[in-house]
Amino acid sequence: MDEAVRFEELQIALPEPVHGLHALSAVVGIPEWWPTGARVAVVLAHGGRGGMNDPLIVDVHRELTKHKFLTIRFNFPFAEAGGRVADDSMDALEEAYRAALSLLGRDPAAAPAHVFLGGKGIGGRVAAALATTRLQVDGIFFMGYPLHPVDRPEQAVGDHLYRIISPMLFIQGTRDRHCDLAVLGRCLARVGAPTTLEVVEGADGDLTAPLRPPADEQGNDDQPTVPKTVAAWIERVLQRR
Repeated sequence: MDEAVRFEELQIALPEPVHGLHALSAVVGIPEWWPTGARVAVVLAHGGRGGMNDPLIVDVHRELTKHKFLTIRFNFPFAEAGGRVADDSMDALEEAYRAALSLLGRDPAAAPAHVFLGGKGIGGRVAAALATTRLQVDGIFFMGYPLHPVDRPEQAVGDHLYRIISPMLFIQGTRDRHCDLAVLGRCLARVGAPTTLEVVEGADGDLTAPLRPPADEQGNDDQPTVPKTVAAWIERVLQRR
């Protein structure tokens, strides 16, 4: 890790208590020389299992900070309280995500010029919901998007995706029981915004597998991973601006 990159732990104040909590834990990744350069910020939410220290969330957080993006990962209320995702309403999840976004305005002199939202599982679903509001975002990335209940592709709900106007990246495992790839493909065909789909062969909703074999016979391990795929996609979106 670049020694110039800093990670600060802090608390995010909630507008109203949830589960008796008045604040949520968060980590802000601050790249060297921030806020010079492109001034890109990324807010990243975890899924329904674990919290902001989920290994994939941590890896993506660190990779994006290395790319000189200001990054934030945070706990949803259920994770902060040690509970289950079912303990939080969608309203509570959205308020938590908005509270994390408010960190970007702590210092008006260092406000980002570009903002990306992302999430794993339910975290991506919350990001999608916020993107259908008046919130201005440059792009959204989903890691294991929960398109339908477990093994129920006939109950897929993607209407909210049709209302998003920002570019979207979907990283999906072939064994993700919450997202049938054929159903997702038909859904994305109806989306007006630019979309990119990256498939992780053999991975489930946790996306623990690499996007390609980890190494060839010559020992080359410079293969795309989920964190690198997200970083490269953000760079491409920015280049098109």
